[in-house]
Order: sequence, then structure tokens, then C-alpha cells
Amino acid sequence: MRPDWDSYFIKMALLAATRSTCLRRHVGAVIVKERMVLSTGYNDTPRGVPNCGDGGCARCASDVPAGVGLDTCLCLHAEMNAIIQAAYHGVSIAGASIYVTHQPCLTCAKMILNAGIRRVVFAGDYPDPTARAMLESAGVELVRLD
Repeated sequence: MRPDWDSYFIKMALLAATRSTCLRRHVGAVIVKERMVLSTGYNDTPRGVPNCGDGGCARCASDVPAGVGLDTCLCLHAEMNAIIQAAYHGVSIAGASIYVTHQPCLTCAKMILNAGIRRVVFAGDYPDPTARAMLESAGVELVRLD
């Protein structure tokens, strides 16, 4: 059966998540405009920094609860990496949609807003109701896929 566009792109985000080296959660993101993939990302440490499995991020190896101590995490989130990759390669993402395996956190929501992304499609929840409320109040369309 042929998938609809949202299902198609969320499956791409799920595939991007398989590249993640995070020890806690594998997240993938795909930025799309006019049904064309513009950029992808997954959560990982910055270029030149050992990945989580190699000791790059002590927080990822700890037992800190989800959503706590994010300021000590060395990893970039999938949404951040997708936005940064678009900027690095000079690709405009204003007016685009982002497909993410999990609802964005507050920091990623801020980046999504300032990058001009107008639609967020996500598959899994994340414990950050403030991020969701901010995106909604700024007029970003939020779609949760099962």
C-alpha cells in the first residue's frame, strides 16, 4: 500500500534516527518543503567530539531522568542538526515542515520558530508541554502521527 506524504516522511525520520549514537533516545528529523527533502538530522555529538558510546557525553551515560540536565548534554538534537545542516549548505527552510520521531523540546521549538518552519509532524511524545504550547501559540501546525 502506498503511504500518504506524512507517513512517508515520518518513516524517513525514523530511518534517520537509526544513525543516532545517543545512549538514551534515538531521534531523527527530516525537513521538507513542497514534498522535497531539504535536510535531515539525528541526535549526536558535534563534529570532532567522540560520540556518546565512546564517552563523548557523560550525561547520556548517566541515570539522569529524561528532560533533566539538558544543559550538560553535549549532543545536538535531531531538529537542531537538520536546521544546522540546511544552513551549512545554504538551503532555505522558511515555510517548510519538519518531521520528527518525537515532539520537539523547548530549545528545538525556539529554533523551529526562528527558522521559519510552519508545520511540525511528530510520532512520539516528549515531556515538554511548554514547547508544545509555545509552538501552538506562534501558529505552528502540530500533527501527531501514531
